[in-house]
Amino acid sequence: MELYTAIKISSPPFLFSCRERMLLLGSCFAENMGTRLAENKFNVDINPFGTLYNPASIAAAVRLLLHPQQFTAGDLFCHEGVYHSFTHHSRFSSTSEKECLEYINGRLSTSAEAFRRTGYLVATWGTAYVYRLKNTGEVVANCHKLPEKMFERSMLTVADIVAEWKELLLSVWEQTPELKVLLTVSPIRHWKDGAHGNQLSKATLLLAADELQKEYPERVAYFPAYEIMMDELRDYRFYATDMLHPSELAVDYIWQRFTENYLSEETKGFLKEWAEIQKAINHRPFQPESEAYRRFMSQTLLKMERVNEKFPFFDMAKEMEIIKSKLM
Repeated sequence: MELYTAIKISSPPFLFSCRERMLLLGSCFAENMGTRLAENKFNVDINPFGTLYNPASIAAAVRLLLHPQQFTAGDLFCHEGVYHSFTHHSRFSSTSEKECLEYINGRLSTSAEAFRRTGYLVATWGTAYVYRLKNTGEVVANCHKLPEKMFERSMLTVADIVAEWKELLLSVWEQTPELKVLLTVSPIRHWKDGAHGNQLSKATLLLAADELQKEYPERVAYFPAYEIMMDELRDYRFYATDMLHPSELAVDYIWQRFTENYLSEETKGFLKEWAEIQKAINHRPFQPESEAYRRFMSQTLLKMERVNEKFPFFDMAKEMEIIKSKLM
């Protein structure tokens, strides 16, 4: 008896390897998945411009990483004593102009350098709606709670998104020809667009992603996070208290579906070994001074050293120090 409609995931054109760097850009769902990758020792850069929601702003961020230019005071604006950038999320904002610029430029410099050695770009599109400054026509990544009258709201078309991203990807592949791209549509509903508006927006994103995947079938893949949430996890128990964001359980399930279908066998093997090590590190013994616990920790340390020999590109120094401190 089938009690839910399972999403069948086709074999992707490429698999993710733990040996390669990853850049994740997009909505807060990208941050949820990026956090799990980081916890599992993947070399990831997560949203160097902060949370981004629409494909145009994400494309602009990638262009800045390709051709980084230092931000200056003229790129900022001050509202109610706080300095902001229309290219960045408010986490980069500050009451100090100098501090705001240092944070923005420091992160840009680090991420642009890393991007040249990145193997995978994961872009999570959240909405097809954009806000443009009326006086310039510029699409902003964040309105920073400025008066609504300053902006014009519209929805990108499938053709808009496909044209911009085709041009972007060709530019990216000129610099990093081996880069693989994974597109996904955020399962988080944008309820302020209304139920119908949200569906139109998500449909636009899905159609655009499908066109790009068909155009570059060997280098662009699609992960059905949105579909998994809408069908396999349609019950409200899989939502957070706002009834819009996925719960931790839902994110864990989507993460599981990703690891099952999009990771290389070597990487799956590492995740299994790393999960055992994490479990040992987090174990709380009844008698931490006992000889049995010391043997358990010593065995865990040996296991980590063996894993580190197999995967020397993973930094386990912090975890090794934790175990050594328990053996002192």
